Amino acid sequence: MAADERAAQPDTDDVAGDAERQQSTIAFPWTDLDNAVRIAKAVHKVGGTSLTLEQLAAELDVALKGGGFRLMYAAAKTFGLTTLSQGNVTLTELGRKLNDPKAEKAAKAEAFLMVPLYRALYDTYKGGTPLPPASGLEAEMFKLGVVKKATERARQVFQKSAQQAGFFAYGSEKLVMPATGGSPSPERQRQPEEHRPSEHPKGEQPGGGGGGGRHPFIAGLLKELPADGSDWPTADRVKWLRTAATLFDWIYKNDDHNARPVRIDVTADSAK
Repeated sequence: MAADERAAQPDTDDVAGDAERQQSTIAFPWTDLDNAVRIAKAVHKVGGTSLTLEQLAAELDVALKGGGFRLMYAAAKTFGLTTLSQGNVTLTELGRKLNDPKAEKAAKAEAFLMVPLYRALYDTYKGGTPLPPASGLEAEMFKLGVVKKATERARQVFQKSAQQAGFFAYGSEKLVMPATGGSPSPERQRQPEEHRPSEHPKGEQPGGGGGGGRHPFIAGLLKELPADGSDWPTADRVKWLRTAATLFDWIYKNDDHNARPVRIDVTADSAK
């Protein structure tokens, strides 16, 4: 894991830090969508498409090394609004879309479903199926891979983010895709329209950097691979592989309806 990624881990928050060490197997943010949107809008306002962490903290008037700031820019990445590399926070295509007033509502709905935990819950409860009460929702999150100590926090942030993204327009007990006028249908949401390589001119694929025209998240994932021959600790390899498994589930179709979720674990005798 890169130094920037380690800095983004919520180790200054007691609950978040403990839960992170216990390794949830599904990704989710530790702060809500509105805070992630603040990051994306600040980048757009001051830097256009990219800002250093120092510049971003100054614009938001927060402590550069503060836990709250770390949670915010980590959330922006989890919601698919930004990337983080070598101390620079850069808007993704979705982050740029968010800064278009005409597309902001659709972008928020899209960002909500970019979170693996939220996508899994939406797929389970869409179509009018009522959400369970707080305790049941936390139990469902635990089944999906959130460590027990983090389920209450994960639920609270989920509920705030769902409200902010417009999914609670018909009450907080139902997850309903908001009517944005420009967002893709729920069935197509796994790969948003603007991320489809076939819809970009040749040589102008999102993601760049040798992505070969692939989905920008796959291109970004490949960029995170360390240089050949360098040290890559086992724990960091596992995190990379878990991220890859989640992205594959978003992006690729699987006709095997009996397929089980991919799990990546390290046995005691192989851990370093």
